[in-house]
Amino acid sequence: MSDVRTLLRIGAATAVVLALICALALLSAHPLETFGFYFFAALTVVSSLAIALTTDIVRTAAWLLGALCGVAGLYLLLAANFLAAIQLVVYAGGIMVLIVFGVMLTARDPRLQFTVSRREVALAGATCGVLLIGLLTVLLRAVWPMWTKSPTADATPVRAIGEALLTTYLLPFEVVSILLLAALIAAAYLARSEKTQ
Repeated sequence: MSDVRTLLRIGAATAVVLALICALALLSAHPLETFGFYFFAALTVVSSLAIALTTDIVRTAAWLLGALCGVAGLYLLLAANFLAAIQLVVYAGGIMVLIVFGVMLTARDPRLQFTVSRREVALAGATCGVLLIGLLTVLLRAVWPMWTKSPTADATPVRAIGEALLTTYLLPFEVVSILLLAALIAAAYLARSEKTQ
């Protein structure tokens, strides 16, 4: 019963946030871009808070997926299509699968719960407060130029990146692929040797 109540609360909060986003978008000169920005920013912030507050590691991984998809959406709004694709493929795809498989293979109980002491919470809160003060100090002192036009998608074409990877940076590209293959083989060997013991 408590799970149903939690889902209803999350649904109600989501509806309120979407209504606020729609209202803010309709008040701007570019409502679709504004809606997209506020939607992806809210998705990223809410998912990040849920990562910090959730004690279940599988749910934490699911919230991490939401945060990574929100960042990919922000990249799309900035016309950084290549970065958005890399964000989705590498982080949201590969890293998430790696985390979930790592949790499922190493933990005896996949529904592992984290417990945090009050001292750790106070230390984390103090650290975040100091970082927030430093960030706000830098942001408030910075001079922000006004953009006269939206960024274009042709700023860094994907074709130029592909050509650079396969011509100028071919050797480092292949070395990284061999390194990743070696890490995969070593991880499989270590996981297999632990099971036999």
